[in-house]
Amino acid sequence: MSENSWHETDSFHELEALAALVTELPDPEDPKISRGFDGRRKKAAIVFAMIWSSTIALHLVTWGYWFILGLTTLMSIHAARLVLARPCRLPKPIEDDDLFPTVSLMVAAKNEEAVIGRLVEMLCGLDYPSDRYEVWVIDDNSSDRTPEILDALAEQYPQLNVFHRPANAGGGKSGALNQVLPLTGGEFLAVFDADAQVERDFLRRVLPVFDRGDVGAIQVRKAIIQAEPEFDSKDSNNFWIRGQMAEMALDAFIHQQRAAVGGLGELRGNGQLVRREALIDCGGWNEETITDDLDLTFRLHLNQWDIEVVTEPAVYEEGVTNAIALWHQRNRWAEGGYQRYLDYWRLILRNRMGTRKTLDLAMFWMLQYVMPTAAIPDFLMAVLRHRMMLTSPISAMTLFLFLFSAIGGLRRVRRLKSAEHQTLLEWATLMVQGLRGSIYMLHWFAIVSTATLRMSIRPKRLKWVKTIHRGAEHV
Repeated sequence: MSENSWHETDSFHELEALAALVTELPDPEDPKISRGFDGRRKKAAIVFAMIWSSTIALHLVTWGYWFILGLTTLMSIHAARLVLARPCRLPKPIEDDDLFPTVSLMVAAKNEEAVIGRLVEMLCGLDYPSDRYEVWVIDDNSSDRTPEILDALAEQYPQLNVFHRPANAGGGKSGALNQVLPLTGGEFLAVFDADAQVERDFLRRVLPVFDRGDVGAIQVRKAIIQAEPEFDSKDSNNFWIRGQMAEMALDAFIHQQRAAVGGLGELRGNGQLVRREALIDCGGWNEETITDDLDLTFRLHLNQWDIEVVTEPAVYEEGVTNAIALWHQRNRWAEGGYQRYLDYWRLILRNRMGTRKTLDLAMFWMLQYVMPTAAIPDFLMAVLRHRMMLTSPISAMTLFLFLFSAIGGLRRVRRLKSAEHQTLLEWATLMVQGLRGSIYMLHWFAIVSTATLRMSIRPKRLKWVKTIHRGAEHV
């Protein structure tokens, strides 16, 4: 993956309304209350001020530290439930030809000449009846050889459909997917990035998960291709690559556990499968967000659909290889993740997701956004008053949760890939990898604290940032 990112869209007023497929989410008690994407900056500023003022106030009252201890206890109980939960086993792969559901594989591609050929060859060669799935690749006005490569491949692979978007098409990735959605015919939709790689039996193994209850979507674990030993990458020992390897295992573990206790499983874009009925129920992909997957996560849960997370099989993707590229990519993720709280806060507070999901969401909002934002005023007050930081207990609990989840995620991946029990040496390796991953994850505190401040002071802006993929010769 290239170390540089470029802006596909960088406009303050490019999108004034959702695309035709995207509908408002009315409140069941008051249809006039909808998501409302306007005023994000004002809402972000209000929340930012509330977090700072509350943190300072807790330093000034005598019971502030006891309040934090009580909150830490409640969060620790939920964290213990998460790590001790047992997720459902992956169902048996589909074997009966009569049971194969129809699937539409979708890829939004812009300037992907380095990887698009490999992707199409892989998707068109899956171990799945060719008359039961189709591949749609949307060329989003590429300026390189991507259109020519796709047109040539379409003549070679019957199930490949290529859609070329004009220069004035808006909406970024969400707009591309929405534009092609009416043309697809699958009961289920699978979305991949252009650098994705999956095993041939991917669909056979993952689709049976939809048989569980009200599963509206499935997210498979994302894995960093440069960290996989079979790919023999020159970046395999890169600190950032090894950190992302642990991060992806940690992320899959946490969200699989959250789903297991009735909390929120989350989508991660690449390697996500969505039930068409659920997607239409949510109004398609949101074109007024910079992270379509995170936004869709909330809308699915708000519409009473569940999201399952699968560790194996995984989807492999290129990881960024230096701190600058990581900073840009993670800032977009942090900002998009925060946007959805600002957009849907009324529906969340009205418990539209259900009590278990709302409480789970509240805890992770605290860990992911409140704590990093509160760290600066907490530190300043601790220095001025010559006392320890009030948020230290929650920070310690968070670090332990990260460490356990990193080790648990890495162990789960290794156990599923091999039936052999871990030796003492392998356990030691897992501990080292988990500790390194936990240290690596500290960058999120800096990213989230700056992202919440930036969203509070800058004008509304919709920006889709694409990271250039370099292909197998660089992996």
